[in-house]
Amino acid sequence: MENSFDIGSFEATGARANAQDLSYLDGLNEGQLAAVEALDGPVLVLAGAGTGKTRVLITRLAHILNLRDVRPWEILAVTFTNKAAAEMQERTANIVGPKAIEIKLGTFHAIGVWLLRRHAELIGLDRNFTILDTDDQLRLLKQIMTERGIDQKKWPPRGLAAVIDRWKDKGLRPDQVKNHDSSDFAHGKAAELYALYQTRLAAQNACDFGDLLLHVLTLFQKNPDILTLYQNRFKYILVDEYQDTNVAQYLLLRLLAQKHKNICCVGDDDQSIYGWRGAEVGNILKFEEDFPGARVIRLERNYRSTSHILGTASGLIARNEGRLGKTLFTEGNDGEKVIVNGLWDGGNEARWIAGEIETLERKGKSLKDMAILVRASFQTRDFEECFLSMGIKYRVIGGLRFYERREIRDVLAYLRVINQPEDDLAFERIYNLPKRGLGDKALEKLREIGRSENLSLSRASKFAVEQNLFKGKPHAALKNLMACFDDWRAQKDLIPPDELVEAVLEESGYYDMWRQDTSPEAEGKRENLKELVPAIGEYESLGQFLEHVSLVMENNADNSSDMISLMTLHAAKGLEYDVVFLPGWEEGLFPHQRALDENGLKALEEERRLAYVGITRAKRRCYISHASNRRIHGQWQSALPSRFVEELPREHIADQSVQGIYNTSRLSDTSSSVSWRTPESSHLTNILEKRAAANQRLVDNSTKPVAKSVDDSGLKVGSRIFHQKFGYGRITRKDGPKLEIAFEKAGTKKVMENFVQVA
Repeated sequence: MENSFDIGSFEATGARANAQDLSYLDGLNEGQLAAVEALDGPVLVLAGAGTGKTRVLITRLAHILNLRDVRPWEILAVTFTNKAAAEMQERTANIVGPKAIEIKLGTFHAIGVWLLRRHAELIGLDRNFTILDTDDQLRLLKQIMTERGIDQKKWPPRGLAAVIDRWKDKGLRPDQVKNHDSSDFAHGKAAELYALYQTRLAAQNACDFGDLLLHVLTLFQKNPDILTLYQNRFKYILVDEYQDTNVAQYLLLRLLAQKHKNICCVGDDDQSIYGWRGAEVGNILKFEEDFPGARVIRLERNYRSTSHILGTASGLIARNEGRLGKTLFTEGNDGEKVIVNGLWDGGNEARWIAGEIETLERKGKSLKDMAILVRASFQTRDFEECFLSMGIKYRVIGGLRFYERREIRDVLAYLRVINQPEDDLAFERIYNLPKRGLGDKALEKLREIGRSENLSLSRASKFAVEQNLFKGKPHAALKNLMACFDDWRAQKDLIPPDELVEAVLEESGYYDMWRQDTSPEAEGKRENLKELVPAIGEYESLGQFLEHVSLVMENNADNSSDMISLMTLHAAKGLEYDVVFLPGWEEGLFPHQRALDENGLKALEEERRLAYVGITRAKRRCYISHASNRRIHGQWQSALPSRFVEELPREHIADQSVQGIYNTSRLSDTSSSVSWRTPESSHLTNILEKRAAANQRLVDNSTKPVAKSVDDSGLKVGSRIFHQKFGYGRITRKDGPKLEIAFEKAGTKKVMENFVQVA
C-alpha cells in the first residue's frame, strides 16, 4: 500500500512507545554500537566482510524510531535487492512492531517507480506508464536503427542498449551527452539514436529501467518545489551497499539529503567489484567531502572467518591505494593457514580440488558447505567434467551449467541436426539463427511440407529447395543452409569433432553474430564458444560427444540438496561457506587481462578487491591454486602465477604451499629455493617486468620433460617433433610460438612450441 503523508493516520506517541526498551542493543560490539547510536548528521559505516552490517542497519532503524520524534514514513531506507528490503522490514518489525511496515524501504528502482507514479505528468508521462523489459527495449532500438539505416550486423542493438544504459547510469539525458561523454558506436551516432529512443519512449508512455532514476533526477532538478517536498519528508536516510551505487543513484541521494543531512551510508570500499556495470567506488571514498563533518565508523570485528583467512585477505587488500582503510580481526581461533598450490595444468587443478573435496567429505564435511569461485565462467567446464566423472554432485550459482548456456545449446542444436536429420526440435532452434531471412511463416510452410510428404523439417527443407517451393531471399537462405549441412555431414566422419565444430561456428555465421555483438555479455558468450571446441576435441566422434552431453544433462536433473556450489567471484558476494576453493590465480586470467588493458591501475585495484571478496567468503578453510599451463579456448598457454599470489602475507600461508608456489606438480620440490617477493612499486609497468622475470624462473624450474623450452633453431618447418598426447609429427607451419603440426596418427593440430620437443 502506498505510504501516505496524512499524519493523522499515525499516532505520534507510538513512535516513542518503546523508548525505554533498548534490549535490542544487547550484544552489539563497540563499533556496532557506535554506528547505531550516531543517529544525527552524515555517517559512513565502513562495514568489513562478516562484521554484521545488516544487524547494524536494522538496529539503527529501530533506534531512530524509539529515540527521535520521527514517523516511520519519514525514514527512507534503500537497499540493492528486493530480498534484502524484505528481510530488513521483517527484522525491523520484530523489534518495533507493525509500524515498521510504514518505513519507505525498497530498492533504488522501486523508490524511483513510486516517485514517478506520483508525478509522472511533470516529465511528460501518464501515471500508468509502462516499464519496458530488455526484449521490448531491444525491439524498439532495432526499429530506430532500421529507420536510420544503421547496419545491425556491424552495430548490434544490444551494443547501443549498453551505451544508453551507461549514460543513464551516469545521470545523463540526451541533451547532456555530447558535452559530457561520447561513444564511437555507429560512427558517433549513438547520441542521436539515444535522443530518438527517448522520444519514442515518451510517445508510447513508456520508460526503461534506467529511466526510473534518470526521470526522478530530471523531476527534482526541474521542479524545486517537488524536491523540497521530499527533502522535508525524509528526515533520516539509510543506504545499504553504498560502494555499489552508480552516479545517478549517488546524485539522487545527495539531493534528498540536503535538508536534514541525516544520511547514513553503510558499505565496504574493499568490496566494490561492480565497476563494469556502472558502480563508482569514488562515491564512498569521497563521502567526507560530500558531507562535511561526517563521522566515519569502522566495523572491523569479523564473525565469519578465522584469523589466518582474515590476515590473508587484509594483507592482500592493503596493496590498494584507493581505499579508506580498515583491518579485520576476529576473537576466534587462528584456524588453518590458507593453502596455496601450483599445479601443472587446469585439468590437474580440477582433479586436485576434487581430491580435496573427497577428503573433506570423508572427514564429515557436507558438500553444501563448500564452494568453488572462479574468475571467468568458462573455467567451470573443467570442474563440471571432472565432477561428473568422479560422481561429485554440484550446482552452478548465479548462472547456468556449461551445457545449459544459450550459446552452447545453440551450437549443440546444429550438431544434433548434423548427427540426426530427424531432430526437429534442434532444427527449429537454429534454422534462422543467426537471422537469415527465414521467419515464422517459412517455418510453418516447412511444417506443412513435412506433414504432407512425411518428412522431418530438415529433410522438408531440402525438398523445398529442390522443388523451388520458396522464392527470393528465403529460397537462397534455405539453399545455403542445406548446402552447409550437406558439407558438415560429409566431413563428420572424416575430420575430428573439434575441427567440425569450428567449421560450424564459422560457416554458419553463428560465431560472427557474437563477434559483432558489443554488448557486455557478448565477450562471455564468445569465451564459452571457444571453450566448447576443446571440450568436443576430447571425444573420438560427434556421436560420442552428444551422448556424453545427454548424460551430463541427465545428471543435472538431480535436485539433491547436498551439492558443492560452483560460481563466479562476482556471484559470490554476500555468501559464505566453511570451505572455499579459489582456482585460476594466474596473470591474464586473474587479474583479467582485458580489464587491465581497458582501465589500467583502476581495474587492477578492482580485481584485487575481487580477490579479497573471494577469500573472505571462507569461514574455516581457504584454498588458492594456479596452473603453470592452461588450455584456454582450445589453445595451450603458459601461465604465470598471479601477482596476487605474491602479495599474500607469508605468515598466513601453509608452509608446504610456499615451497610449491612455482612447482609444476604438487609433489615436486625442485623450486623450493624460489623466494616470495613483494612488488616494490604499485605501478603496472614495474609489476609486469617482475612477472617477466618470474616467467623465466618458471620455465627454468619446470620438471615436466615434454613441456620444456627448446632452442628455436630446433623448431622449424619440416622438423620432426614429439608431443606427449599426439605423438610424433612434422611442423608444417610456424608463427612465432604457434606451430601447425601434421601428426602421424592424430592428423594436423595447432599447438604451442612449449609442448613439443625435437624428436
